[in-house]
Amino acid sequence: MEEQVELIVKYKNYFDKLLASSTAPAKIDETNVYEKANPVPRKILYEMLAENHLPGSRIENKENFKAFYDAVQSGKRGLILMEHYSNLDLPAIIYRLEQEEEDWAKDLASRIVAIAGMKLNEAHPLVRAWTEGFTRVVVYPSRSLQNVLNSDASEEDKKAEELKAKKINFAAMRAMDACKKRGEVILVFPAGTRYRPGVPETKRGLREIDSYLRLFDVMILVSNNGNCLRINPADTENMMRDLVCKDEVILAASPVIECKPFRNEILAKVAEDDPDPKQHTIDRVMEILEEQHNEIEKIRHAH
Repeated sequence: MEEQVELIVKYKNYFDKLLASSTAPAKIDETNVYEKANPVPRKILYEMLAENHLPGSRIENKENFKAFYDAVQSGKRGLILMEHYSNLDLPAIIYRLEQEEEDWAKDLASRIVAIAGMKLNEAHPLVRAWTEGFTRVVVYPSRSLQNVLNSDASEEDKKAEELKAKKINFAAMRAMDACKKRGEVILVFPAGTRYRPGVPETKRGLREIDSYLRLFDVMILVSNNGNCLRINPADTENMMRDLVCKDEVILAASPVIECKPFRNEILAKVAEDDPDPKQHTIDRVMEILEEQHNEIEKIRHAH
């Protein structure tokens, strides 16, 4: 059994530097949804990845990443949908692309802008500092809003929260639009949360992803095998108690998919009286990711 140490214990020596370098807002509103990468935490995260990615960690199906890059270079609006296991997933894909020799891979890494939930800014100063290493557009996740609406908060508070969510997400859409115009690519975790073993609903795709398919021209689906930061069963909510371990990490891309034909083909098969046609498109995305994940897992365990 490989050694697993809590993040807060293992990397305590970085905390002062991380907190001192942090400039991101602790509260998100419609004025600060676009956050540029901060190089200090990025460098620290890369040190962690270098220490914990075992030999054999790599980008797989590199030709698919290259075809996607070429499509974006030709003016197509590009979307990456990626499996989500930990807060090291985003750093891992950018780090591994940067490790490649080819200039196009490094350039693709520099163009990735992630969609991130507010919790990463608001939950804990250290989580916020960690998150700052990468450029992102912050959204108010539908799951979080649903939790407020289902709580025993007053009607007035619920209405205020709904308005806040609407303002933040409208600003996020505008920021995302600006990213696309600059030739940046948007990376989204379609499940909207990290996968928790034994909790299958955390791997279910969010129906809002359907609207991303309408806003982009091409996408790749990136599966994520191997994980150096695992959710701690003793405390699944506190990200600072996640467990650090060494692992072989393989990030694989599907062939480039044209978003609109993909979406139209699925919707054409949905019954007219289906109560939620949008869910079918994202369910198919999650199926492809699962198939890809299982294929890579066979390779990973074969040697």
